[in-house]
Amino acid sequence: MKLEHSYAIDLEWTGNRGSGTSGYKDYGRDHVVRASGKPAIDGSADRVFFGDRDRWNPEELLLAALSQCHMLSYLAEAARAGVVVVGYTDAATGVMEQTADGGGHFTSALLRPVVTIADPAQAELAASLHGPSAAKCFIAASVNFPVEHAPEVAILA
Repeated sequence: MKLEHSYAIDLEWTGNRGSGTSGYKDYGRDHVVRASGKPAIDGSADRVFFGDRDRWNPEELLLAALSQCHMLSYLAEAARAGVVVVGYTDAATGVMEQTADGGGHFTSALLRPVVTIADPAQAELAASLHGPSAAKCFIAASVNFPVEHAPEVAILA
């Protein structure tokens, strides 16, 4: 049985400085991403592409989606395995390579989840759950670059 899920967002470019795209440096990269019933996300390009460093850029959002997806998959795996997770953080990084024609692509991402658990006896089991979690992450399964993991397990003090 095939299950499909659909998603929808609205995107609005807000960077017209009065002359539209009359020149590459003449327009702002600011935009707003909206989804029904959710707070708006103020986006822009990365600063190196003349964007606003105070707004989220697509590259950060892709990395955030990978990190969120792994976390949500991991928490589900932990619950199924009876591992009580009491904290979860990640310091994810990604590398994008720009091509000579002005395009580019991500070449890698590294997730560094630190999972805090309640029971020290479950540390090995908790660590082992990252593999199945990575395999079940919808976002990681949708990208064409490696998503590596460097997990740590901490014990609630």
